[in-house]
Amino acid sequence: MDKTDLHETRTNPDFLKYLEKTRTDAVNAKDIAALYEVLDSLLVLDLEEEKINSVYENILKITFENVEKIINENKRLDLENENLFYVRAFYEYAVEKWSYSDFKGAKELIFVLSKIIEDEVLNDSFKVHLIALAKQTSLDDFYENEVDLNFENLDEKYGYFITNFNYDKKDFIKQNEQVLNTECENLKYLLEA
Repeated sequence: MDKTDLHETRTNPDFLKYLEKTRTDAVNAKDIAALYEVLDSLLVLDLEEEKINSVYENILKITFENVEKIINENKRLDLENENLFYVRAFYEYAVEKWSYSDFKGAKELIFVLSKIIEDEVLNDSFKVHLIALAKQTSLDDFYENEVDLNFENLDEKYGYFITNFNYDKKDFIKQNEQVLNTECENLKYLLEA
């Protein structure tokens, strides 16, 4: 979309009505996929920050309600359908906390994700995140020094997550096994009923 297209879309009353109706219906139905559609549109179009925050808050509320049920039922999340959006929301919230140097909050969220996700690529990636958080690596330093910025993820489901690094994940995890084990031991209370 170029600037002209963005402006036309931003000022198109039919599209804005559609977006608002979709938002309202999604909130009422607790439809996380539709809420993400609205959120992504609002972000791309750079529309009202208040609305963006409201949609994001609804996404988090729905996510936390559903993840709590999943934890209580000892289930795991795959990356299919609405589960992908729950994982995305939980992850984005963890990264948001990390960006504000809330290492403890980010660590707790990433730990929970690492224990309820049923996906080897993400599980290993979350372990790398946990190690970086345990070492209180800033998000900027993590991104600049550890993330492979040249890698293009061909699998769309991983597009929302940092999964590629400047080193072999499995080797890095093995080298930092003690740090990871200590963090997991300290955080396991989060999953105990």
